[in-house]
Amino acid sequence: MYLAIAGNIGSGKSSLTKLLASHYALTPVFEAVDENPYLEDFYRDMSRFAFHSQVFFLAKRLEQHLRDVNAGSRVIQDRTVFEDAAIFAQNLKNQGHLDARDWATYRALYEGISPALRVPNLTVFIRCNTQTLKRRIAKRGRDYEQAIPDSYLENLNELYEIFIRDYSLSPVIVVPGDELDFIEDRYAFGWICGQLEAHGLDVPILQGAR
Repeated sequence: MYLAIAGNIGSGKSSLTKLLASHYALTPVFEAVDENPYLEDFYRDMSRFAFHSQVFFLAKRLEQHLRDVNAGSRVIQDRTVFEDAAIFAQNLKNQGHLDARDWATYRALYEGISPALRVPNLTVFIRCNTQTLKRRIAKRGRDYEQAIPDSYLENLNELYEIFIRDYSLSPVIVVPGDELDFIEDRYAFGWICGQLEAHGLDVPILQGAR
């Protein structure tokens, strides 16, 4: 089982990944946010650092995919390379932060390796409006995220809706993140678990199994 968790910045992907990894004995693969040496600069000057930041994320996701996801029997991933290319890189191109040359180079790198990557068996998409995202971003307290423009999050949300509408890699479970506080409310988390189990995810008899 390869379970993918999709959602905008601040939607709760990492928290849900941790909860589900523990509950279902899945090996978690987290987004390398804290390792990205360009990210803080990117939020200060997107046009200057968009290509650097996206190529770093692409390289790390490909490394994780080939090392951990392709080989893992029970894996959960916090944002996939497919999502990052179709939404975050696409948004930077749409907004003029990636010029034609950088976009072509990024796409060549992505398309060159993507056929070798395992695709999810099941995808969970956490849908949140901008107000919910801003509230959660503020709560987690990363300084460089506090000035993210609402328009940036809104543009990403629009691309997420297109991505999920056209998504064909796996079945999708949509979590209404504005309504369900799966971190604090065990019933909300239980609802997600019920949806996952209806799609074939099980709790192993030996919780330590991977």
